[in-house]
Amino acid sequence: MSSRPQLANRFCDGLSRRSFLEIGGFALGGLSLADILRAEEKPGRGKSNRSIIQVYLSGGLAHQDSFDLKPNAPAGIRGEFNPIDTNVPGLQICEHMPLLAGMTDKYAVIRSIVGLRDEHSSFQTLTGYSMGESQRDGKPNFGSMVSRVLGSVDPVTPPFVDLFPTMQHRPYNSPGAGVLGTKFGGVRADGEDLASMKLRFVSPNQLSDRRRLLKELDCLKQGMEGERLSAADNATQRAFDVLTSSKLVDALDVEKEDPKVRERYGKTSSKHQGDGAPLWNDQLLMARRLVESGVRCVTVAYGFWDTHGNNFSHLKGNLPVFDQGISALIQDLHERGLDRDVTVAVWGEFGRTPKINKDAGRDHWARVNSALLAGGGMRTGQFIGTTDAMGDSAKDRAVHYLDVLATLYQSVGIDPHELVRDSQDRPIPILPTSTQVIRELV
Repeated sequence: MSSRPQLANRFCDGLSRRSFLEIGGFALGGLSLADILRAEEKPGRGKSNRSIIQVYLSGGLAHQDSFDLKPNAPAGIRGEFNPIDTNVPGLQICEHMPLLAGMTDKYAVIRSIVGLRDEHSSFQTLTGYSMGESQRDGKPNFGSMVSRVLGSVDPVTPPFVDLFPTMQHRPYNSPGAGVLGTKFGGVRADGEDLASMKLRFVSPNQLSDRRRLLKELDCLKQGMEGERLSAADNATQRAFDVLTSSKLVDALDVEKEDPKVRERYGKTSSKHQGDGAPLWNDQLLMARRLVESGVRCVTVAYGFWDTHGNNFSHLKGNLPVFDQGISALIQDLHERGLDRDVTVAVWGEFGRTPKINKDAGRDHWARVNSALLAGGGMRTGQFIGTTDAMGDSAKDRAVHYLDVLATLYQSVGIDPHELVRDSQDRPIPILPTSTQVIRELV
């Protein structure tokens, strides 16, 4: 057995090699070296470049004032807005979304989503289950499941980035990884994780010095410890690559974007609306930059749509911003040739009541909802399903919300009925076997 000088275990500043790697893990917002290298722990499907941007509309957008207007309904139901024609003959949307009306051929709308509960939370659209079921049974976030099944595209880019800010109404906030384990949680780009990714605790110069020292130390152990040490060296190199890469931080910096593209998205406010999310189009641009950098799933909480009062005045302010941001994202993906590989899903937890209340608002309506889907190689330029004359219920082609999730999983190359091993090595289904991919979209 070979002996090794004590010096080889320590740097000149007194840190051990193990301590250095622990610091490196901390500098990535708590990710351990095992987390960084998890793409190599399992076969995964790292060759696929498919990705998804999930946009959650906190509070629930009024379906009959956006994509399912009822101009012939009685005054207390039809609302104040008029429909306008889109670039697909026979399809109309709200007058406050002219940009989306001009590109309806690039997205699909499902107007007849059923199966949702009257529950103000992101859990149904991101886990497929109610908040109570998700918390009790540890149902994982959609992005965590993508991370678990597909792994990383790039060693220095995480598979799942969560752009949800911390919202005042706690159930709006992003669900965790559940039974999959914390290492499959999303990297939070809100607060600590982003600050840590900027290497607050270890400067780039220090890392460079330590890389040089490690190379010198490697000379002392050549031929001494065989394959095991060689594997450790590879892990150390990977850790350095992650820590010194600016790829993820650069993707989040929209100031580096082409000014013309930024102008298209618009400079909106990062201030939270109500107890929900900000209507901040920079998040949509960040999401596009992140998937372009190799992130597989990005989740965005976008705006506040819980309009129990002043529904129409609120939407007059919000819908034009929504129109600009979502249309810019879809157009951007097309212009960059990403529209077949990147799926966009825009939806909230439920629709709103057909009847306008005494406060000129619409209340919760879980009986039916709408969603906009784009990209992912899906068949676009169509509206799937209809509601009755009052926007009360699905009239034809009712689509269960779990079928929407099944379709989104398939769009990134995941069989929604696949069994996945959780953190205890138990097989769990991604979605129930009863779910079906929406045939009109694939």
